[in-house]
Amino acid sequence: MFVPLHDDTPLKVIRFQFVTLTIIAGNVIIFLMTGAFQSDTVLAGIATSFGVVPSDFTTVFSQSIPYSPIPEPLTFLTYMFLHAGWLHLISNMLFLWVFADNVEDAFGYFAFVLFYLLCGIAGALAHVAMSPTSAAPLIGASGAVSGVIGAYALLYPKARVWILLFFRIPLRISAIWVLGGWFLLQIYSVLTAEKSAEIEVAWWAHIGGFAAGLAITFLLRSRLLIRTSR
Repeated sequence: MFVPLHDDTPLKVIRFQFVTLTIIAGNVIIFLMTGAFQSDTVLAGIATSFGVVPSDFTTVFSQSIPYSPIPEPLTFLTYMFLHAGWLHLISNMLFLWVFADNVEDAFGYFAFVLFYLLCGIAGALAHVAMSPTSAAPLIGASGAVSGVIGAYALLYPKARVWILLFFRIPLRISAIWVLGGWFLLQIYSVLTAEKSAEIEVAWWAHIGGFAAGLAITFLLRSRLLIRTSR
């Protein structure tokens, strides 16, 4: 529906968004190592090994995959650093580039790392809860990025954001309209999307991550606003 390009919210506490850029660089490097130049068979194996497979957590006697390099619970962390293709990677990283620096500014370096990971875990848990029998691996930073979107919408609702509406019409509008519209699109997609055995967009991971980001930020909002108003 739209592509975020730039916001007008300056950093007030930190001098540079080190964590945000490190996350972006890490995702790009991991994609180049795992997804950019691999065959579909290799990609499927990586996604199954390091992605979140709901049925592995909800079936008591689930079949073991031939090769599982890490314990299944750790996939709740590793899944958010894998992507299925260039478009998947670029869209997530673009949202991070535009919105995460100010959320990092509000939380601080270390707290933002925890916030980001918790939102990603919450997104995966929501996906597992709503698709408990799915054998399709969940990968991507969308859950964690959705948490960043929730935090930004609560902390900077009046910020002005440049977007490309329908990927071609430049507009400069308030963040609350941009991100509120994004969230309504996720709800609409959940209600109307048809499940496919081959391709599943993890809408519930988006919603779960957004809800977690909103909740955490709401609980800490007073402290965060005081921090950024100094």
